[in-house]
Amino acid sequence: MRPIRVLVVDDSLMFRNLLVQGLDADPNIDVVAQAQDAYEARDAILKYRPDVMTLDVELPRMSGIEFLRKLMPQYPLPVVMISALNDKVFDALEAGAVDFVNKPTNLSREQLNDFLTQELAAKVKIASTAKVGRLKRVDADSVMSPTSVVGKDRIVAIGASTGGTEAIFEVVKRFRRDIPGVVIVQHMPPGFTKMYADRLNNQCEVAVKEAQTGDRVLPGQVLIAPGDMQMRLVKVGGMYQVECRGNERVNGHCPSVEVLFNSVAKIAGKNAVGVILTGMGGDGAKGLLAMRNAGAQTIGQDEATCVVYGMPKVAFDIGAVQYQMPVTAIAGKVYSLLSK
Repeated sequence: MRPIRVLVVDDSLMFRNLLVQGLDADPNIDVVAQAQDAYEARDAILKYRPDVMTLDVELPRMSGIEFLRKLMPQYPLPVVMISALNDKVFDALEAGAVDFVNKPTNLSREQLNDFLTQELAAKVKIASTAKVGRLKRVDADSVMSPTSVVGKDRIVAIGASTGGTEAIFEVVKRFRRDIPGVVIVQHMPPGFTKMYADRLNNQCEVAVKEAQTGDRVLPGQVLIAPGDMQMRLVKVGGMYQVECRGNERVNGHCPSVEVLFNSVAKIAGKNAVGVILTGMGGDGAKGLLAMRNAGAQTIGQDEATCVVYGMPKVAFDIGAVQYQMPVTAIAGKVYSLLSK
């Protein structure tokens, strides 16, 4: 296979050179061009036809987000955003970016090298396999949630990775206040998980917050696992709670979907519904199988609406998924399963 052709866009010459050197060090990546703003980037895209673009959120003359909004409808291209700790990155993901990395500051040479050769290079490789511009083509109006009466002690657990911020929104925005407690793991760095939870809280009918140890899992509320902590379901005094402790990586991730799903299988068993959404790799697949074996009902996002059909495919292939469907149909199916 030929190397992945990458365009690097950043207004800082020094940081741009670091990105180019770091990515070019990977034999599977070839940086074919670099640009300091959206206008140079546009010309480079037409000239070099890159497979993936890395894009700074903050650019002179035209922001990275505005550039994305103009670019994606005409020239869908996998994009990895490079962002400081700022909720604007979620606007970029909404505009069509595949994923993002947290822009490093005050790192040692060794830490910077790890960021370039491991984190950023890995995201570029994942982005090269991603489908862009697919979700918007799904008819969302034909799959509204039915009215239902939900039994007590029910719980919904959701896991996602690449492409998951928008997929989770597609599901959660259809939940009403009668939904049982929802627990979610989305692979994301610390700091960004709180901003993402706050963003969902402002956009959805249900209450959404970044989870803390001791938070009760309540109807009409969604708990998002904090970045760099493992979240587990526990039961205290007959009530579901979450425990957010430890930063060990499982399947390469912290938080890990596997950790959450295994705890839900153990604590909630047949009272749970598990949902696995778009993402690279297999995190959560075995945990979803454990949930199904414990009597839970399970749903996987279909290939057509996944940005990366990795996690749901692995789960489906090992028999963990009972129902596979478009992301816009998942909320309705959750309600249907809960009402049985």
